Amino acid sequence: MKILHFKNWLFGLAGLLVMASCNSDDKESMEGTATVNVSLVDAPADYDEVWIDVLGVELLPGGEDEDGDGWIYIPYDEEDAYINLLSLVNGNEAFIGSEEISAGSISKLRLVLGEDNYLVIDGEETPLTTPSAQQSGLKLQLDQELMAGIQYDLVIDFDAAKSIVKAGNSGQYILKPVLRVVAEQSASIEGKVLPVEAHPVIYGIINEDTVSTFADESGAFALRGLAEGNYTVIFEPTEEYEADTLYDVPAVDGEITVLDPVELEMAADLEVEIGTVN
Repeated sequence: MKILHFKNWLFGLAGLLVMASCNSDDKESMEGTATVNVSLVDAPADYDEVWIDVLGVELLPGGEDEDGDGWIYIPYDEEDAYINLLSLVNGNEAFIGSEEISAGSISKLRLVLGEDNYLVIDGEETPLTTPSAQQSGLKLQLDQELMAGIQYDLVIDFDAAKSIVKAGNSGQYILKPVLRVVAEQSASIEGKVLPVEAHPVIYGIINEDTVSTFADESGAFALRGLAEGNYTVIFEPTEEYEADTLYDVPAVDGEITVLDPVELEMAADLEVEIGTVN
């Protein structure tokens, strides 16, 4: 009986030690700070350039009232605060800033823009009318858990094509940003599409969601911030080349799927014309 009691005492002590260890780990993960990095990327648009005046971003810790003063401001400290959205391709991104934040969670992110935004069409600058309501920032739901000692990369995807609205026949353009925010531990699909003269737009489609980008001057591209699953990847080139589609391309959380190079073929009617000339 004494031996049995002793064994029970040992098992009980072991259980208490395990519970204490778990509680200690949980406590440590919720104390201290986490590093949060914020960057900006773009989806393509049919303009020469799209310049936005970025002031910074704000993060709202979980449990804070969004109408209160609990927002944490991260300024965009570059000397030239203007960012050409259409330069953010093939993994290129504009780094907004970084901040040490108490462990816990972030419930919302807010991108703050200035009023001096414009686009370039056929070499001409055209101002983008920016509604005054945007001065308070463009809010995005985030709900990201933060554990102490961990670095988190948040990427704001700015869809330039959907964000610019032409106001009737007035010739004016209005900036109504369409944004999403993704955690960097999400999946990516990368690759290369040739020839570079095809200038394709690349779409990644899963269910009813579509993410897009375009190839850079070397033909390289990157679809980032993807939810896990199998994607249909569509290459839409200029009219001189045929479109191409890849099916069931896997995207895995925290991993980069690298595709074999995609070679687009010249459009059939153009091949006929070239053959006739020769």
